[in-house]
Amino acid sequence: MVGNGATWSPGAAMLEAPGPSHGCELRHPSSGVKASCVQQMLEVQPGLYLGGAAAVAEPNHLREAGITAVLTVDSEEPSFKAGPGAEGLWRLFVPALDKPETDLLSHLDRHAGVSRSVAIITAFLMKTDKLPFEKAYEKLQILKPEAKMNEGFEWQLKLYQAMGYEVDTSSAIYKQYRLQKVTEKYPELQNLPQELFAVDPTTVLQGLKDEVLYKCRKCRRSLFRSSSILDHHEGSGPIAFAHKRMTPSFKLTTGRQAQCTSYFIEPVQWMESALLGVMDGQLLCPKCGAKLGSFNWYGEQCSCGRWITPAFQIHKNRVDEMKILPVLGSQTRKI
Repeated sequence: MVGNGATWSPGAAMLEAPGPSHGCELRHPSSGVKASCVQQMLEVQPGLYLGGAAAVAEPNHLREAGITAVLTVDSEEPSFKAGPGAEGLWRLFVPALDKPETDLLSHLDRHAGVSRSVAIITAFLMKTDKLPFEKAYEKLQILKPEAKMNEGFEWQLKLYQAMGYEVDTSSAIYKQYRLQKVTEKYPELQNLPQELFAVDPTTVLQGLKDEVLYKCRKCRRSLFRSSSILDHHEGSGPIAFAHKRMTPSFKLTTGRQAQCTSYFIEPVQWMESALLGVMDGQLLCPKCGAKLGSFNWYGEQCSCGRWITPAFQIHKNRVDEMKILPVLGSQTRKI
């Protein structure tokens, strides 16, 4: 059962949805057992139900209906009555408000119409049936036409699809998502969580196999690794800058694609003092003070035209790539 609350399991599971009490009766399709509940549980697919908050409070009724696990996604954790059926019932509570800025994505892999419940059920259908977001959402809405989710949850599920239906915390997609969430949570940009920052490569003796290290071109200080680069799709080129007055030397030949002249990366530990408490500024080499690029929590536009938010931009002509050889551990400049 999954509910706003929610639930599923190898037996049967239910997702609970918060709401006012309305008496009803549930007959399990296979066992024929009747169980009272607040809102009638919707069987999304065999063994998976979308149900009501009161059903979660009556574990004996859940067990009678064949439900063995309950996932609740809500602002407050539900109370379970002691008694028959409570023992052995698997329960998980995920605190989440029904708001676009709520982070559901980070929790999706912990779970194998109210917005939170609908989003969790849709994610489950996406993962188990390998369905794109639109197909999974449509499948649920056919069963429950009033099922809706807010635009923030839709965006997160599309990211989930892009990551291959698993939360890959090492991917550029997730790192960019995490940065945007941090910007929303810490508008004053103070006391940023340390996990936001990539490890300073000067504090690590050895890099990963085949990883590239980027050094300041002026003083050779190690700055970041290739795993910190946040790739992005190329923008529309010069047309993206049509709002700006371009000099003749800036204009490119029609049809020519602008190249990215900067790396957009996740914040690195050596940047922390420069980032705290300000929205934008320069990024300087922590050793020699050479200008490397800039940052802006509201975002910056890449030379290819793509807008990146937030943006931590290192100009390519200010750093050198150093390939770490897997056997000898020596480094050679990439030509």
